Amino acid sequence: MKFAKTSRALGLVTLAALASPLAQAENAGWYGGINVGEAKSKIDDVRITSSLLGGGFATAGIKDDDRDTGYKLFGGYQFNKNFAIEGGYFDLGEFGFVATTVPAGTLTGNIKLKGFNLDAVGILPITEKFSAFGRIGVNRAEAKDTFTGTGLVNVLAPRLSKRDTNYKAGFGFQYDFTEALGMRLEAERYRINDAVGNKGDIDLISIGLIYRFGAKSAPPVERQAAPAPYVAPPPQVVAAVAPPPPRPAPAPTPKRVTLSADSLFDFDKSAVKADGKQHLDKLAADLRGTDFEVVTVTGHTDRIGSHDYNMKLSMRRAEAVKTYLVESAGIPAAKISVEGKDGSDPVTKPGECKGKKATKALIACLQPDRRVDVEVSGTK
Repeated sequence: MKFAKTSRALGLVTLAALASPLAQAENAGWYGGINVGEAKSKIDDVRITSSLLGGGFATAGIKDDDRDTGYKLFGGYQFNKNFAIEGGYFDLGEFGFVATTVPAGTLTGNIKLKGFNLDAVGILPITEKFSAFGRIGVNRAEAKDTFTGTGLVNVLAPRLSKRDTNYKAGFGFQYDFTEALGMRLEAERYRINDAVGNKGDIDLISIGLIYRFGAKSAPPVERQAAPAPYVAPPPQVVAAVAPPPPRPAPAPTPKRVTLSADSLFDFDKSAVKADGKQHLDKLAADLRGTDFEVVTVTGHTDRIGSHDYNMKLSMRRAEAVKTYLVESAGIPAAKISVEGKDGSDPVTKPGECKGKKATKALIACLQPDRRVDVEVSGTK
């Protein structure tokens, strides 16, 4: 099988790395990572049929569930660029079958596989960032089997488990994004005891990430050689009067305009009224040709109503003013920020407007709180 031949060939890389007197201590250090992929088993339908036949049942058909998602967590120590020792935890998933029998009945079997492994890893650098590797080692796996029968099929031992130590092997490729972070693609074969007297292979094809502890997380930056020192000619004495230092430019003064919400919008609405556009037209005219950094539009509601509703209404009103300024004054939308407040920053004084119900008197009293503030920062 190609898989087994490749594993044996790359396994020789491991032995060569141990024996080679040219192995260097570069790239040494601890690392860890995770792989996720597809695990595949080979279910022995012939043995299942034979076992049922021994119990007096013919097999009408077998449906196999021989694939599942598997993963592994690993860590290791790389001694040099060609050799590492690696251990970890693996979960190969769950596999099973459903056999239909004659006389009428079914036999269902499932197996879950997980355990620990210890591998010797041989590494073959191909380029500075790309390498191939092979592994050979042992795994200590726990197999948990469950069997159920229906109809005339009676299961005598519904639950079985087995821990056993077997070999494992694999090969793969690795690409290093940086000295610290890399990606792996690999294929592995786990020899497993299935707890009912069989040994078989589980293949795991997976992809994952590897992280080296203590390595640089970004590519090194080349440092240019320092230029030769410059020897200046002898200074010439020239009498000169230094000019006075320039006066610092005055700091930009923010400009703030407050517009009554009732003059721009109908009560409880966020669409700009026809007679409210004249106020925004004047503001737009003032902003044309003005050098500024940012325009902040803040919509305020009064305290009547719920917090969530008022926040949405104040944001819609602020967005409506922003849209009008962008379309009328040609202000870039990126220079206008909007925010909403739900009556938390009132203009009226505490106790000035009494009551909680939305009466006409309370709505009229809280009129100053309903407003839109436009602040232009960094004007010149």
